[in-house]
Amino acid sequence: MRYVRHIFICTNRRRDDDPKGSCAQKGSESIRELFKKELKARGLKAKVRANASGCLDACSHGPNVVIYPEGVWYGSVKEEDVAEIIERHIIGGEVIERLLIKGPRYAPDRLKYPPLETGLEESV
Repeated sequence: MRYVRHIFICTNRRRDDDPKGSCAQKGSESIRELFKKELKARGLKAKVRANASGCLDACSHGPNVVIYPEGVWYGSVKEEDVAEIIERHIIGGEVIERLLIKGPRYAPDRLKYPPLETGLEESV
């Protein structure tokens, strides 16, 4: 089965004394694990992939999450945002404006996308 959406979570780690900091230092590795757990619990593992990403070059906004094919960039994502991103964006097709990284480089083309099809439970 082909993936319909990819969630890229920056897990880049820099030295602790690097002035840019890094998403891993801000908790992105646990955010990725939570995405994986929540997708599996909702039966979406076969349709949506939570990928670890290297640096997305938006360090000051981290932890960063980018969702494709929409190309939506979320910044300062916390563990408590994961369920909302899955429910509202991945399943419902709605961009969560309060999490968007501001600026034209990261702006989505639109704020609503087709919702994920129903009945995506993984076959056993």
